[in-house]
Amino acid sequence: MGSRASRIAHVVLLSLGICLTLGSVARADLRVVTTTTDLADLARAVGGEHVEVESICKGEQDPHYVQARPSYMVKLSRADLLISVGLDLEVAWLPSLVRGARNPAINPGKPGHLEASRAIKPIEVVGGAVDRSKGDIHPRGNPHYWLDPHNGKAIARLIAARMKQLDPEHGADYEANLERFIGQLDAAIARWQRRMAPLRGKRVVSYHATFNYFIQRFGLQQSGYVESKPGIPPAPAHLAQLIVQMRKERVGTILHEAYHDRGASNLVAKRSGAAVLELPTSVGGARGVSSYIALIDHLVARTARALGGR
Repeated sequence: MGSRASRIAHVVLLSLGICLTLGSVARADLRVVTTTTDLADLARAVGGEHVEVESICKGEQDPHYVQARPSYMVKLSRADLLISVGLDLEVAWLPSLVRGARNPAINPGKPGHLEASRAIKPIEVVGGAVDRSKGDIHPRGNPHYWLDPHNGKAIARLIAARMKQLDPEHGADYEANLERFIGQLDAAIARWQRRMAPLRGKRVVSYHATFNYFIQRFGLQQSGYVESKPGIPPAPAHLAQLIVQMRKERVGTILHEAYHDRGASNLVAKRSGAAVLELPTSVGGARGVSSYIALIDHLVARTARALGGR
């Protein structure tokens, strides 16, 4: 009996040892939390097997407005690296989460806190005094820069540099992963540019200023916005003026974020003869949009078709 109990104890201890060993192997070298799914996908592409990545905002959500839940603070309390969009996109919710996490490693100014906007040159930087009467203005520039794939490359390089700083032991792997991803993105950019080239100069209207980097990259022309001021529902007089302008300029497409109510855009489309093109803005925001490259692929394909391209 004693021998049988001894054998059982030995098996239990052996199993426990195996579980502990597997647990230590499975532990990522860097725990990364990002504010958006786009940053999460770029972090995974660079980090590979050495990172565990979670995103706070879901792909179908408006990243301006996220509920600061305690579960997000728990994630941040365990993070080695926090990657945010910056340019005040998350200003309404991220600072309180960082404070609640009580993790000094990810406080602003620390190596574990990275604003991806440092990698790019923002557009639409606002000069002079800014107040809420002008709407949801971002004084340091438009924060939706990831929708320009050239900015995607710059963000990936910035992430790689920070991962190498935090985990120098695997620096060569991060560099190799980066170069592999840049090669894939360069090939995709060449394909996207060929498809969009015949559409250069085509005019569009947007609900919000979300797609401006995408519009600028591919040579489209922005004719106006359904919003009269950023983040503020449009006034009837503004919509009437926009409809007249769209008829005059023969604008046939309204780019509309999937997370915004379509009421005003549908009204403008009906009275101007245009069509509403509802688009995701992040990875996971539509079926099949499971990666950063797939996101831009989706935007290019649907925009090209809407504007009369192939």
